[in-house]
Order: sequence, then structure tokens, then C-alpha cells
Amino acid sequence: MERRALKKRAWLVVLLAIGGLLAGLAAKAGSFLIVDEPRRSDVILVLAGETDRRPARALELLAQGYGRRVVLDVPTTAKLYEFTQIQLARKYVEDLPQGALVSVCPIDGLSTKDESKDAEKCIARDGARSVLIVTSDFHTRRALSIFRKEAPGHEYSAAAARNDEQFGARWWTHRQWSKTFVDEWLRLIWWKTVDRWR
Repeated sequence: MERRALKKRAWLVVLLAIGGLLAGLAAKAGSFLIVDEPRRSDVILVLAGETDRRPARALELLAQGYGRRVVLDVPTTAKLYEFTQIQLARKYVEDLPQGALVSVCPIDGLSTKDESKDAEKCIARDGARSVLIVTSDFHTRRALSIFRKEAPGHEYSAAAARNDEQFGARWWTHRQWSKTFVDEWLRLIWWKTVDRWR
């Protein structure tokens, strides 16, 4: 009887230890997605999406001397009412005080992998050796990995554009953060296990 009780206690301790380890890993999994380590670069590349956050972060970095130029990735087929996003982006750039240092890069790809190939053409036109990628905080790790694999020949770093409505490292504390967390982890796993080998 005592031996059985000891065995049960041992299993309970092991299960609690495993549960604690898994909880610790889950708590860190949100911050693992974020790479916010900008380095001085030839070009600051703003990935398509979150146009209310990413370009503003890139302009901050430009003002701080992290790059000489900003390149905005803009989808060619997307429209808002009767305006294409390209038209809106060009108008946005025209109205900027530092507009001469900002250019629009038309992209056709719908995935980050496809976007990297389209953006590489614009980066090459600028003769950039080093590129600072600006994207949503949760997207930085995957974006860096994709650009390093799909558009080699450049040195990449990343800067996170934060949006507290969309994501936070303590992902389990908000419903939207949890949804973003699960979605991004699925995409990262897909990239690492399947898509990068195609």
C-alpha cells in the first residue's frame, strides 16, 4: 500500500513539474514572437499592412538615424472605395515633410514569402546592403526568417510596430491577443516545417 501511495505521489510531482514547465513556456511564447532589435541600415522596409502603425514607426526610426530611406510595401490590387492603396500611399508620401526620402514599392504577393520577393526588387534598386524591416510586433520573428531565406544577400534586422489592440506578450490576458497569438504561431510553424523547404 505504501509503495502504491509513493508511486502516486511521484507521478503527481512529475505531472505538476511538467504542467509548470508547460505553463512557463506558454507564458514566454508571446514574447518569443517579438524581435525588436533595430540596427542602422541602408533602407527601412515597411511591410504591407497596419498602415496606421508601421509607417509611423518607420518614420520615427528614420528620424533617429536608423536608415537613409524608407520603402513602403503596398499591395497593387487592394482598393479602398474607388482608390487603390498605391494611390493612397503616394498621396500619403507626398504629404510627408520627409517625402523625398520615402518611396512606394508595389507588391503583388499575398503572403510574406511572396512579398519578400517583390520587395527584394525595390531593395535592389536602392542598392541596399542592409535592411531594417518594420512590421507588427508579433510578425517580426517570422518576417526576419522569411526575408533571410527568400531574399538573401542583405543583412536584416527588425523593429516592432506595436498595436495594443491587436497583440501583447501576455497573450492570455485578452481575447484578441490570444487569437493573434494562435494565428501567428500556426503561421510560424507552417513556415518552419513546410513552406521554407518548398
